[in-house]
Amino acid sequence: MRVLGAIVVALLVIAAGVGAWVYHDYQRFLNSTITPPHSEWRYTVVRGASIQRIAEELHAQGVIQQPLYLRLYARLSGDARRIQAGDYRLHADMTPQQLLAAMVAGRVVQHSLTVVEGWTFCQLLDAVHAHPAITVTLDGLSDTEIMARLGHPEQHPEGWFLPETYHFPSGTTDLAFLRRAHNAMREALDTVWAQRQADLPFDEPYAALILASIIEKETGVAAERREVAGVFVRRLRRGMLLQTDPTVIYGLGAADFEGPLLRSHLRQDHPHNTYTRPGLPPTPIALPGRAALEAAVDPAPGDTLYFVADGRGGHVFSRTLQEHNRAVQAYRRFISQ
Repeated sequence: MRVLGAIVVALLVIAAGVGAWVYHDYQRFLNSTITPPHSEWRYTVVRGASIQRIAEELHAQGVIQQPLYLRLYARLSGDARRIQAGDYRLHADMTPQQLLAAMVAGRVVQHSLTVVEGWTFCQLLDAVHAHPAITVTLDGLSDTEIMARLGHPEQHPEGWFLPETYHFPSGTTDLAFLRRAHNAMREALDTVWAQRQADLPFDEPYAALILASIIEKETGVAAERREVAGVFVRRLRRGMLLQTDPTVIYGLGAADFEGPLLRSHLRQDHPHNTYTRPGLPPTPIALPGRAALEAAVDPAPGDTLYFVADGRGGHVFSRTLQEHNRAVQAYRRFISQ
């Protein structure tokens, strides 16, 4: 009995020692730093991945040394079931605790895509589908089908997506991205429409969106936007044709048009030809930015009715056709030099 008792005591001492060593090693692991292959390295948690899979993958790639400890900590803390899918940027100075906390908080890598002022919907869709972090779900669908997925089956897509830089996690779908840009445009249009001038020659926000798209394509000079808007608003009030080249180009197929724009193009009648049809075209011709939206509802006062490029990036504005013709001749002489 004495021998048995001694053996039991010895085993208990050994177990206590091993337990103390394991606990010390466990604590050391939790407070040590991870070792990613690079100083900043990305790891993807796939949707539905278990903590066992995550720990084993991180161990296989040399990021952590004790996958069992990470699993144990995650289960004891209750974090094992709260890990969120996505791309994570791992830093060499992170501890396993901080790594797990980032995954639980969903601090995923954010990607970005800048929607450029003046793009067409077709160009936007191409950019979205070319982005490596965006999941394509709308490939092969028509514009009408895409707008139906967005909940607006009766809406023409052109103009309805706000140009700006959007940030999003990997795996965002093209539908989610478009919905976000669409909602942003609706909010921006509602905001500027509420601040519009009282005597505009149109009475619905969609007309302002159409005019803003023309302004966007006509000038990239910030100081000119309201003046360009003023010319178009005065022409609308007088019942004059808008006679703006970008609408003609859009109607001819902006993606395929290579120029130059000829007189025969201006005489070719179609719904977007503002040389042959009065008023605004039936749809926007591009995606207008916030500044163009603001200009469309707050045109500059004045008496100019014409403008032409000056060859230096801006435009010359004229009150009469005679003045305008002289400005056109000056522009032609400038570009022929």
